[in-house]
Amino acid sequence: MIDSQRIDELPGTLLSRIPRPRAADADGGSPGRRPADRRDDQLAPLPRGPRGGSHRGPVAAVLVGVDLVALALPMVWRSAPSIPSAGYVGAALLLLAGSGAYRPRLTLSALDHLPHHLLRLGLALLLMTPLAYTPVWNADLKVHALFSVPCFVLGRCVGYAGIRWARRRRLVVEPTLVVNGGKLAMDLLSTMDQHPEYGLRPVGYLADCAQLDDRAPLGRVADIDAVLDEFEVRTVIVAYGPTREPELVSLMRSAALRDIEIYVVPRFFELGMSPSGPDVEDLWGIPLQRVRRAALRSRGRHLKRLLDATVAGTAMLLLSPLLAALAAAVRLSSPGPVFFRQVRTGRSGRPISILKFRTLRVAAPEPGTADGTGSTRDTMHARRVDVERRQTPIGSFLRATSLDELPQLWNILRGDMSLVGPRPEEAGYAAQFADSVQGYRDRHRLAVGLTGWAQVHGLRGDTSIEERARFDNHYIEHWSLWRDAVILVRTVAAVLRQAVNTARRPARR
Repeated sequence: MIDSQRIDELPGTLLSRIPRPRAADADGGSPGRRPADRRDDQLAPLPRGPRGGSHRGPVAAVLVGVDLVALALPMVWRSAPSIPSAGYVGAALLLLAGSGAYRPRLTLSALDHLPHHLLRLGLALLLMTPLAYTPVWNADLKVHALFSVPCFVLGRCVGYAGIRWARRRRLVVEPTLVVNGGKLAMDLLSTMDQHPEYGLRPVGYLADCAQLDDRAPLGRVADIDAVLDEFEVRTVIVAYGPTREPELVSLMRSAALRDIEIYVVPRFFELGMSPSGPDVEDLWGIPLQRVRRAALRSRGRHLKRLLDATVAGTAMLLLSPLLAALAAAVRLSSPGPVFFRQVRTGRSGRPISILKFRTLRVAAPEPGTADGTGSTRDTMHARRVDVERRQTPIGSFLRATSLDELPQLWNILRGDMSLVGPRPEEAGYAAQFADSVQGYRDRHRLAVGLTGWAQVHGLRGDTSIEERARFDNHYIEHWSLWRDAVILVRTVAAVLRQAVNTARRPARR
């Protein structure tokens, strides 16, 4: 909701549709502002998604049905169904779905997208060729694949024509918000009104500058969260304007947490400097670059969670002898518990309790969270001195090799953490850094991890918080399962290398 002190500054268009906050909620604010009734060691909650449904699902279902009929049509008219032919249809649909072919696009053109689709159809043919081990089946598969191409193109033309027909009658349109003012923003609003075949229904725009015509803005750019909720926006188009880019980045990252599509108009596109590829749309001569956020989409999160649970469970089973040996060593090193629990900040700023092997003697309390007194640097220095004084011999080895983190496999199995992600910070420090380090709050969009993109680049311990936040946000924006695999391999290599160096160190002395 919008801050109560800002409501009176909003234009009448939005003011008439936004309820005033209750007294208990008057201090609540956007993710960039901390409410007064929230503790200092808590981060702001992430925004919720739109309440209404989207038309993207039904449109994608129509395209899947059209492709299924088109690809299976050669089997029907030739009356020659076979296992390889049926497998070709299934493989083609899976490859098309995996490559994003069923993501409803703004610009619908069967021929423009055909080169990308032909690659998937060709790969499906290659995958099914080994199954066509008889001459009859082999010939049937090749003929089927050959005739499926014109059927596919014709089916897409019919499907796209139906979608454009529904869009022109406003049956399947997405409420769209333009961010930033200026002539380009006004052109975007006019284009969406005049060309409903793109499937975008403009609800208005946000701007921090004076309006150019009789179309008043819905509010300032900082009010984007309230506007997205009020108008149930499904698409956001960011046009360049007077708002500073660092401010836009934080606001767009907040908006990207919702189930909405975000497009950015590239600068200097009039000079032919706009990007190209499957993520670029054309809105009546204005290029739009789609913002990809694989890690934040539900499908990406489910895949990542499946990988986490599988690897963590398998690792705990295979490493159980090592875990038992380390637990016994910690138990014998000094009196006290085997495990050390510490509250850290997880996804969306929620507190989580992580497990570690105890590495310090318990003569004094284990390091806690920052209390807000003194500078962060002085507090961290005092803690390092205390750690060096109370560290046990086995604790030194565990810390040097990062083996003290192994119990966090249980946190991963429970779902509190992920194998790869931003490393969890203590709650007190996280709240301090969120207010002082640009982009630090945004790194909590994803589940925290056992290792991360920053850590494999050496950013751990007493290193730059700004650089860690930059690497963490880069990982979130460019997440893929392959990148997770790369980070895990590099982490294992770094741990083994550190273990070797630690083992050699006493010998050199």
